[in-house]
Amino acid sequence: MDLFEYAHQNKLKEEAPLASRIRPRTLEEFVGQTHILSKGSQLYRSIQADKLSSVIFYGPSGTGKTTLARVIANTTSADFRQLNATVAGKKDMVDVVEQAKVTRGAYGRKTILFIDEIHRFNKAQQDYLLPFVEDGTVILIGATTENPYFEVNSALISRSMIFELKPLESSEIRQIVQTALSDSERGMGMYHASIDEDALDFISDFAGGDARVALNAIELAVLTTEPEDGKIHITSAILEQCVQRKNVRYDKNGDNHYDTISAFIKSMRGSDPDAAIYYLAKMLYAGEDVNFIARRIMICAAEDVGCADPRALQVAVAAQQAVHVIGMPEARIILAEAVLYVAGAPKSNSAVMAIDKAMEVVRSTNVKTVPPHLQDAHYDGAGKLGHGDGYLYAHDFPEHYVKQQYLPDELLGETFYEPGTLGYEKTMKERLDRLRNRDH
Repeated sequence: MDLFEYAHQNKLKEEAPLASRIRPRTLEEFVGQTHILSKGSQLYRSIQADKLSSVIFYGPSGTGKTTLARVIANTTSADFRQLNATVAGKKDMVDVVEQAKVTRGAYGRKTILFIDEIHRFNKAQQDYLLPFVEDGTVILIGATTENPYFEVNSALISRSMIFELKPLESSEIRQIVQTALSDSERGMGMYHASIDEDALDFISDFAGGDARVALNAIELAVLTTEPEDGKIHITSAILEQCVQRKNVRYDKNGDNHYDTISAFIKSMRGSDPDAAIYYLAKMLYAGEDVNFIARRIMICAAEDVGCADPRALQVAVAAQQAVHVIGMPEARIILAEAVLYVAGAPKSNSAVMAIDKAMEVVRSTNVKTVPPHLQDAHYDGAGKLGHGDGYLYAHDFPEHYVKQQYLPDELLGETFYEPGTLGYEKTMKERLDRLRNRDH
């Protein structure tokens, strides 16, 4: 590298975005992804020992895929080459492979090839790599935001370890932001900027698990805020301008969080879809965990709709499963559909009343045994004990119903379930009343 090229590279490093400058250089500096990078894990040990085999990292933007590849580059004794599949072609891969062969033959040194956005390579481009990954000419590190099982050739998949990187926790985003603000060598430490706690909470939640989003906002905030008394002070209002989004008052650990979720549930229970959808939007806007919201919808479907429309629980469960697979932003539509269905459904809390009354009776009553005719008669000797004697098989009778004793003697005449009069439960009530009033 000549003097001008060296100066050019240094200039690029100085002018690089904060998210690029502050990238961790070692595993010790890396924040997050403890499920794959805890000390003693296979990936951690492989990187530390410089014994890495081909791997594919996949996960959302800003979770550390490229950063982890850079950490490996700083750790390994192998030659490290990088291509971006959005701009690289076959000729670039040929050049890397040919140089890898020379390096391996002349110096006995491995070559690690990092391909960012590997899902952008077409099948032919991915196929070209296969024999060189297979014979060890290159060790592949692929990075993708797409599920590799759908976007990467199965042959490459079978020769690689797959590691899923997950969205960073808000606490991890906070740690990264605080490091960036205090680091004078590569971060914004020379500006001596401070940040309010509520502003730090806001940007940590707003980032949605993407460290790059948070760092870009912090960099813009620092560079565009006029100092007061020689210091830069970052507030929520400043960050709202930097990300063009209002900071909704919603502390996930405070009263407002519980007030909002309470209003959300009560609006669904009260059959007000407009209010329910508003509180859903507020929670989503503030970065609430979609899985938490989905769980509350399921509870409301069972607790407040219940037997009046049993499909409500089916809709809620399906929504929870779909949200888990799809994620935001599309998850908002799935949650909205479930909320509107539950809010609009007829209501009944008979399931709650029935199970709570039964639980109390179980707690307070000493029931000795199950009625003999209901006892298990499927083992040798049961008949000698009288187990099952006199049992009437319901399917042998009209409407598949026959009147006989099911409750223990101590609870005869007790009623736990009182059907409501709305929706499907009205039909259920009419049927049960008719059967209960039959003579046999």
